[in-house]
Amino acid sequence: MLSLPKVKKAGKSGLVHVMTLADIYFNFNSIQKMGALMKYVELGKTGEKVPAIGFGTWKLGNDGIDAIKKSIELGANFIDTAEMYGNEAIVGRAIKGADAFIATKVSAHHLHYDDVIKACKNSIRLLGVKKIDLYQIHWPNPAIPIQETMRAMEKLVDEGLVRHIGVSNFSLGELKEAQSAMSKYEIASNQVEYNIMVRGIEEDLLPFCKKEKITVIAYSPLARGAVFREKKVYGLLNELAGKYGRSIAQISLNYLIANGGVVAIPKASGIPHVEENVGAADFTISKEDLAKIRRFL
Repeated sequence: MLSLPKVKKAGKSGLVHVMTLADIYFNFNSIQKMGALMKYVELGKTGEKVPAIGFGTWKLGNDGIDAIKKSIELGANFIDTAEMYGNEAIVGRAIKGADAFIATKVSAHHLHYDDVIKACKNSIRLLGVKKIDLYQIHWPNPAIPIQETMRAMEKLVDEGLVRHIGVSNFSLGELKEAQSAMSKYEIASNQVEYNIMVRGIEEDLLPFCKKEKITVIAYSPLARGAVFREKKVYGLLNELAGKYGRSIAQISLNYLIANGGVVAIPKASGIPHVEENVGAADFTISKEDLAKIRRFL
């Protein structure tokens, strides 16, 4: 049986009954079919569909290779890494021979034209791929003109080394500036911190991205575990987990992808966590409960 969080559900008597999630939401056989139930979103204006649940690799070591392989097997084949993570070679071993969508990032101190080209070629070498599906600027660097950086990014697309261009940690103003620096291609995505406890982008950045058809990639979608520690948050999510027969993590992830245009990239420490994360894509939280989350939290 999977080792998962427990849901406490009150009966008519007011007594609390504790149920293991493995008993109430899905079994292993249904997980094996989960790839077919994965929710997909269009990446920017590219026309290409990517899974709404991916896999983040920050601080992932060799012990995460099997988890990446399982994620790909179950349909969550959007694998995100970065030059600064220092694990592109590990990710490369995990994706070898697999049908994976690879996203990586160039570090903020490598944003001069020649440095971007060099960094990209090094990432391709470490990943063991012919081209990068989504190449992202990891952080904006005001010391380097964005026009210079984007000229290099577009050159990489022209040369067939990169398929799509993205940014990361860009504010609304920085994103607009980056857009204006493009001469040939569109910005496909902006990767930012977004979770049920950090929802500032819902005020301006997220609406703008939806209007411009720029996919939001949500990192730290489980708030680095805070959704399980904060009493108020845990209480509401636990209530909804019981209602939908899901886990707290699944409720948290499903909230982010519910309205489209968002790819959540949780990290998973092992195969059971991968299976749980993938299961966040195959159910629907009601509009009333989505509003309740926004109002309550």
